[in-house]
Parts: sequence; structure tokens; C-alpha cells
Amino acid sequence: MVKIYDTTLREGAQGRNISFTLQDKINITLKLDEFGVHYIEGGWPSSNPKDLEYFKRIRDYALRNSVVTAFGSTKHKGNSIHSDPSLNAIIDAEVEVATLVCPASKFHAEKVLKIDAQTHADMVYDSITYLKAHGIDVIFDAEHFYLGYKLDREYALGILKVAREGRAMAIVLCDTNGGSLPQEVYDATKCVTSNIRGEVGVHCHNDGGLAVANTVFAVIAGASQVQGTINGFGERCGNADLCQVIPTLELKLGIRTISRGDMYKLRHLTRLSRYVYELANIPANPYQPYVGEYAFAHKAGIHVDALSKTVEAYEHVDPALVGNVRSITVSELSGRTSIVMKANELGIEVGEDEPRISNALKEVKDLECKGYQLENANATLTLILLKHLGKFEKFFEVQSWKTVTEGKDQEVVAESSVKVKVNGETMYEIAEGLGPVHAQDLALRKSLVKYYPEVKKVSLTNYKVSVIDTGFGTASTVRVYVEFSDGKGSWATVGVSTNILEASKNALIDGYLYFLHKAKGIIR
Repeated sequence: MVKIYDTTLREGAQGRNISFTLQDKINITLKLDEFGVHYIEGGWPSSNPKDLEYFKRIRDYALRNSVVTAFGSTKHKGNSIHSDPSLNAIIDAEVEVATLVCPASKFHAEKVLKIDAQTHADMVYDSITYLKAHGIDVIFDAEHFYLGYKLDREYALGILKVAREGRAMAIVLCDTNGGSLPQEVYDATKCVTSNIRGEVGVHCHNDGGLAVANTVFAVIAGASQVQGTINGFGERCGNADLCQVIPTLELKLGIRTISRGDMYKLRHLTRLSRYVYELANIPANPYQPYVGEYAFAHKAGIHVDALSKTVEAYEHVDPALVGNVRSITVSELSGRTSIVMKANELGIEVGEDEPRISNALKEVKDLECKGYQLENANATLTLILLKHLGKFEKFFEVQSWKTVTEGKDQEVVAESSVKVKVNGETMYEIAEGLGPVHAQDLALRKSLVKYYPEVKKVSLTNYKVSVIDTGFGTASTVRVYVEFSDGKGSWATVGVSTNILEASKNALIDGYLYFLHKAKGIIR
């Protein structure tokens, strides 16, 4: 087994634009414990009051799988061991395990810390034994080890031996600058695991885009502890992404990683990833391996055709194993199989030899040629398929519309009128809004609620405009993208026109038509 050491709450929080509240840190701790990581680095108690308070609060929770660790540096060269604030803050945090960091590099000792070799060794040994004397086990993070190993191998190995003599429970080799190559990491790690007894871990940064690869190579070389963060959050370019490392070790190498768990726990990985994104207030990376929204999304026609015959053709693992789902994207690059599989997703059984499939595919390609992007506008695409497959219901028809914006008394007023035919009755409604699109939406909703009161549940959650052919200046065609939600699910539509209000109107109409088809059970 390889032990997983999560440092999202400390190293991950050092990433740009990432900040966790105290409650966020507690909630993430509970999720990580539920998932089954071995160690959760809660923070650096001497660095800020929030982290110090975290260690007080987390004692109130009984964790089942994980051990919370406190992070700190070895003693400062100018401090006595008993008066060092970093070490004493760790003691005050009342943890069972601490992680101490110090360079294992002669270059950093001389150029950054400005200490000689003996002082360097004493700092490491004295700090570890001091915490050990207070009943705290110590993980030693050998900062800059891989660089130090390249510059002066014996010096770097010597620091590790000092840490082991101090009875550190584990020695973690750090690629702190993130510039090492996988073969370099393998060779250096193999040297350590062959010459220094006890548990060896690895901690990689992603500055060269190789943090995950370097971590895997270290494990192959004998490392039995992996440090990283959920979603790869961290300083500069981030750290090794545990959402990639864990399934790679489990599914590719057959190495267990999750404490007292089984393969079923991997199915919570995608949910864990998105939960941490949510608390970090960072948009989820849809292209993230294993857990991203597009990780198992298939678009090219030949890919989808092969996939329909055997999923192994274009999927390296079953998405369900990590809690993700397969999706088929329909676009101008699609073939007939893509249309069939998309229809099946909607609950419409249709064969590839169905002539209407060709007509639907032709319309998709024609629309994309005009500037539509349907791969994310799932509702607009669904309506196209429904029309060609004979499943479309005309719940309403917009017969005419007018939207005006008027400036008066230093205020701007937007007003929209709409004439809509619903169930044989012609409805005429007028509404004012904060802007022309808002006015359009309010007028359309007013005309629908008499017969379809459920539309009150629908809200617009996003609205974006893109210029398609910028060469025509203000006469350019624009694409309007609108997202909707009814509190249970979300969907998106797209409209294209040289008139931004017409494009918006078309996207709004599609949004309500899709909702009604779903509400009435025509599609699932």
C-alpha cells in the first residue's frame, strides 16, 4: 500500500486566488477522512491565527480514517530549540504527527539559509528529536531534495541520514522547484530507497507539468507515501494532483492507496474534486483527467462510432470507477452514431439506419457552419433531435415581439412586448426589465404562466455574448449562450443572429421549450 498525504489545506491554499475559511477547512477535512486518505495536513499553526484555531476545533471531530498533521519548519538558526516558535506552535496544536520541512540541498543551505553543514545537520536532528520528546511523530520533508541530489549527492543523502538518525517516521523527497524529469526522480528515489531504511515519500510540484508523472515514477522506485493536493492546487503551477495520482496507482498499477477502504471509495473521487473546487470558489477544470466534465466526452465521429462497438476503443478506464460519466458531444465533427447515442440518452430509441438521423445530422452541421456551438447547448440540440424524430411538442409559438430601450430623465428603461399563441389562445404581454434581455424574459414568462405555471421555477443563471465574424464590426453576427436552472437541473441554449436581441429571444424560447418537454416527461 502507498499512503496518501493530502496537503490541500496548507500547500493547496498557497495557490493563487485560493483561500479557505475555517469552516471550509473543517468540511474538507471531513470529506477527506470519509474518502480515506491517511494524512491530512491541516495547516501551519505558527503562521496565522486561522490555522491555530483549526487545530483546536478539529479535536471536536472523531476522524475514522485520517490523521491530522501540523506543518512547520525546523528551528531557526538563531533560536534555541526550546524557544523556537514554529516548533512550540506544533506542540500547542496537540497533534500526533507533525511534518517538518528543511532543505536537503547544500546550495540552499549556503545561499538561502546561510549556514554551514554542521549547523544544517543540527537543525534537522534537534528539531525532530525535540518533537519526538513531546510524543509527536515526525515526517521530514526534505525540501529541494531532487535538485540538491543533482548538485551534491552525498550532501543531500547526508541530510536524509540525519533525519533518520533523529527517528523521523518517514522521509519525504521534495521536487520543490518542480523542474525534475521522471527518470531523474526515479534514479534519485531508487538510490534513497536502496540505501536508507524506513518509509520514503514523495512531494512534487508541477512547474514542468510533470508532477503526476514524477510521483508515479517515485512510487515505482519504492516510495510508499505520496503527498499532493486535490485538483493539484498549490504554489505557482500547483502540486501533484491526487485526483490523478490515486486512480493511476489503483487502476494502472494495482497499488492500494485508500486507508481501510476498497475500490468502491474511488467512485467518490469526482464528487470530492468538485466539492473542493466549490469551496475554493474556483471553476472546475473540465479537461482534468479522470474527474473533469470532459474527461470521458467524445466528439469526433470515428471516435463515437468505435465507442458504440466497444468502449475500450477510446476510454482508458471505466468512468464509473472514479464517479464520472461518459458523454457524447454532437457537433459538425459528428457522425450518425453520435446522433443515435444522443437520442438514446434522451430516452428515444432509434437505429442508425433511420433516415431522419441523416436529416438531423445535416441540420447540426449547417447550424454550426453558421456559428452555432451546440456541444455545450444541450437544450437547443435536444430540440433539433426532437423535431426530426417526431417527438417535438409545440407548447407555444411566439408570433411577434418588440423590444425597445429608452433613455429618459437620466434613466434607461427597457420594455418588451410579445404575442404568443398558447393552446389556441393568443396572449399579448408587456414587461419592463433592467435591460432588454431581462424585459424579453419577463414578457415571455408572463405569457406562459397561465397554462404552464411550472415555468415560475425556471431562472436564468448565465448569459454570454460572443462575436462570430469580427471583420464586420458592429454588423457582425453574434452568438448568445444562455444557461437555465429549475433548482433540480440545469440546461443551456444558443441563438445566433446579426441582431443580439433576436439571438437572445431564440435562446430564451429554446430554454422554455426544453423545460416543458422535460417537465411533461417527453424526454428524461
